[in-house]
Amino acid sequence: MASKHRIAVIGLGIMGRRLLANLRDHPAFDPVAIWDPSGTACDRARAETPGVPVMASAEEAMAAADAVYLACPPVPRKGYALTAAAAGKGVFLEKPLGIDIGESRDLVLRLAQAAVPAAVNFTQAASRALAEVQRASAAGEMGALQGIDIIVTYPAWPRAWQIDADWLRFRAEGGFTREVISHFLFFSERVIGPLTLVAAHPSYPADPALCESHVMARLETKAGVPVTILGSVGGAQPDRQEVTIKGAKRSYRIAEFYQLWSSEGETFTEILERPTDPRQSSLQLQLDELDKCLRRQPHLLATPEEALSVQENIEGILTNISN
Repeated sequence: MASKHRIAVIGLGIMGRRLLANLRDHPAFDPVAIWDPSGTACDRARAETPGVPVMASAEEAMAAADAVYLACPPVPRKGYALTAAAAGKGVFLEKPLGIDIGESRDLVLRLAQAAVPAAVNFTQAASRALAEVQRASAAGEMGALQGIDIIVTYPAWPRAWQIDADWLRFRAEGGFTREVISHFLFFSERVIGPLTLVAAHPSYPADPALCESHVMARLETKAGVPVTILGSVGGAQPDRQEVTIKGAKRSYRIAEFYQLWSSEGETFTEILERPTDPRQSSLQLQLDELDKCLRRQPHLLATPEEALSVQENIEGILTNISN
């Protein structure tokens, strides 16, 4: 059996701790070091995943490993990624790739120059739903693709399980467009190809420090196939995260990231069996692909270049910049 990847986790918020637990349970990985500037976050990680050493600094944690998972907020992520890459370590970055397009373009270039394995954690990259939609499209079962509709609505942002990540509510680095809609733009580009922003209209609260409350946008492929986005926060309602890929013969709908539904003109019917633990199943599939990435084998994870394409459109939407 191939040796395990010795991996460090930088950032122990909810995403960092979730992936840490899944790294521990995956046969290809050995989490050897963790770090977060918050003592509370470190204590929670110790309690949830005992036995993984908490280091005194990010640099010390990275030095102990041969690969690094960066679950910290976007702004410090580039510096840590380049430190790891300069030491020849594989890099797995949480999304978004960044918030400053110039900085992210530089990051992508320098990661390529370092020639280290690198990928970004768009969680649908290895999903069964994406694989089935791609298969059906390639086989001609959907007919001509007519477009993609993305609908994301929440009663409040951040969601209850994200409250500890306070930065998510601020315009500087957070917001549901970066955190959630980015996943679905990645999915869309995997299915129909590169997208260009045509029009966008974000709305913000009176407090200029806070992130967007509503967003509408339209993107198109070179051939004019549209992607439309509606996102909003507010009201007594459950979370809604829905992507509909519309074909002339058959359409698919992904709900809550992992449910796959199909329609040939009538009511949508669910076609994939739901996993017992959807979150764990998704993360384990991602780690299967990360194992391949770190071994320099073909993999399904998002490349830094794909993540940059998504970021450019996301930041365009948030700043109301369109071509």
